[in-house]
Amino acid sequence: MRDVVILGVGIHKFAKSWDKTIDELSGEAAMMAIKDAGINPMDIEAGFVGNVYEFAPPGPRAFGQILQTGIPITKIETACASSTRALGLCYQLISAGVYDMCMVIGVEKMPRGPIAGLGAGGYGDIMGTAPPPGAYALMAMRHMKQYGTKREHFAYVSVKSHKNATMNPYAQYQKEMTMEEVLNSRVISYPSNLYECSPSSDGAAAAIICSKEKAKQYSTRFITMASYAAGGPLWREGEPVYIAGYTPDMAKEAYERAGIGPEDVNVAQVHDAFSPAEIFEVEDLGFCPHGEGGPFVWEGNTGINGKIPVNTDGGLLSRGHPLGATGLAMLFELVMQLRGEAGPRQVKDPKVALLQNGGVGGGVVEIFKS
Repeated sequence: MRDVVILGVGIHKFAKSWDKTIDELSGEAAMMAIKDAGINPMDIEAGFVGNVYEFAPPGPRAFGQILQTGIPITKIETACASSTRALGLCYQLISAGVYDMCMVIGVEKMPRGPIAGLGAGGYGDIMGTAPPPGAYALMAMRHMKQYGTKREHFAYVSVKSHKNATMNPYAQYQKEMTMEEVLNSRVISYPSNLYECSPSSDGAAAAIICSKEKAKQYSTRFITMASYAAGGPLWREGEPVYIAGYTPDMAKEAYERAGIGPEDVNVAQVHDAFSPAEIFEVEDLGFCPHGEGGPFVWEGNTGINGKIPVNTDGGLLSRGHPLGATGLAMLFELVMQLRGEAGPRQVKDPKVALLQNGGVGGGVVEIFKS
């Protein structure tokens, strides 16, 4: 098994109603990643595209503007975790010696309205509780009943994330929100209000992944991908619906492969499609005991200067959430943090970073080291 590194990353600002095609969005992110890596594009041996909604083959379109060298191009779709699943496949292929260098592009132009086709099945779809806002609302209500988590704890996640996004030029929303604004915004699915839900976004992100040996031909400015763990739909007794990738199991596997524990992580990106998710994930990832996520977040532990900074770029709530591009945007932020290039949102001297990305059909936990 060979060491695998992230050599270059790129991103296109997330927004809604960009008057651009997916070719243009992905092309800009891809060229930024190539320039960042300092590579010859001819050295890319395989391409992967994370995308959900594009019917016309997005792979050739995403890569077509930057290179047409006959390399295999594969689309990966696992909803919100599409591009991190693609990144994980690159990690496996490169570590096994199949390729020396791959490129992953995540791109999405989101349709208007609620996300369709992501219900959990069964009676949940009929009752309207299985679509993401309803599913997260049910989990939040259960958390409140079981552990005494307060409505304000969830709202604080949004306040923190919006503040972080003001320091991220690639974020969709760059405006601070007060607790009152969040709590008084329109109810979407109680206890989640409008400003506690990720927006519909367009955008793209890209990464160059290669073996450590190959990377040294270009630079020593790379980030090691220390481990990767993925999981699919899982049903457990006592759960009303299946779990789309069980985070505690994936985290345990990722920690063991990287030879670390949760106490060693200095900065994290978690899948906060709705504000309660950050509270769930800091517990599932072992950053605090189960049931204590609400107070843990409320006390500032996930802030930029906190015990474990989470979603320093604004997260899905404020950076935006174009499904196929979300995972690589999370990677982009962690690479910036580990390089010490995150500007005003920089965490102090991070050495280990964790990425948790959920998706219908599979979730991902990945660990990176500087």
